[in-house]
Amino acid sequence: MITTASSDPKLFGYWAYLAIEKHFQRTVQYETDVLKDKDPEALHQMRVGMRRLRTVVSGFAPALVLPKGAREKKIAKVARRLGQLRDLDIMQDALQNQYLPTLPNSEQKIGKKVLATLEKRRHQVLVQVQKTLKDKPYQEMKRAFQDWLQTPTYGIFAEFPIDQILPDLLLPFVSQFFLHPAWLMGVHLSDGQKQVAQDLSLEDVVELFRVQGSVLHSLRKQAKGVRYQMELFTDFYETPYQDYVKEIKSIQRILGQIQDSFVLAEFLSDCLNSEIKKKLPTLVEQLSGDRYQLWQEWRSLQERYLHPKTRKDLRLIVVHPVESATPTSSVNIQDAQHANLST
Repeated sequence: MITTASSDPKLFGYWAYLAIEKHFQRTVQYETDVLKDKDPEALHQMRVGMRRLRTVVSGFAPALVLPKGAREKKIAKVARRLGQLRDLDIMQDALQNQYLPTLPNSEQKIGKKVLATLEKRRHQVLVQVQKTLKDKPYQEMKRAFQDWLQTPTYGIFAEFPIDQILPDLLLPFVSQFFLHPAWLMGVHLSDGQKQVAQDLSLEDVVELFRVQGSVLHSLRKQAKGVRYQMELFTDFYETPYQDYVKEIKSIQRILGQIQDSFVLAEFLSDCLNSEIKKKLPTLVEQLSGDRYQLWQEWRSLQERYLHPKTRKDLRLIVVHPVESATPTSSVNIQDAQHANLST
């Protein structure tokens, strides 16, 4: 175990410290606003900060020796609680601002009742979030990170050249991303040839979603994971790498919007205790149309990422990081260790 932070940007431990400092501070800076429920954006940013901090802890694991309170499972519990509230905010915004104004009066009346129920549900979850952020486990997690940033301890790979270790860190994430079964959703395979369906009707897409919608949602989560992992190391790669990160972000966005649509429909159905098609036919039609449009966007990316050249190019890019990089963060490790990092 190593107990001093290297100041050499060529070494893995240097970047591990920078990443933890950056994403921990980003997370806790929004805590007060989340507790006061001042702005949905603060909740979003804190949730993203938690997710990225979790990715840092996982991605830099070979270089880190963290206290028990700062480990991945502790972060995940808080992130899930924040996510429950954020999901309700997304539903509320979509229903109130995107769909409700376009509905006929009869459906608007029903929609407003649903919004009232949604607001009650949100208040209940907000109370749980506030309790989580005040309770002992979260406070212990914060102290664990603050203590580590003051006196960091490292694993044996901290002194390893980062450009030599990056391919081994990133390739497993990329490979699992490529091997996800959602890439073959709606694809015909024959004698090693892949054919992506080009002319699926709305009814065909509805049936695909019914049968395999959960598979797409799984890919969405994996896309988010590989994107966060790749974003940790953008300083070590050139423009083509950044382009892939942007594309994966687009995949995550499209699949996320599809999932959000289904979550909203499920909430409406539970709230109304009925088939929403009977009470909200216009809204159901709009949701189906939106999913179909999103499917068209997804299909073009699906076809691109099934192409052998796309996969080969990304693998080759990951294998060849640049030999030196300048941190985009202005944090100086030695100064940060002696700074007051309490929140």
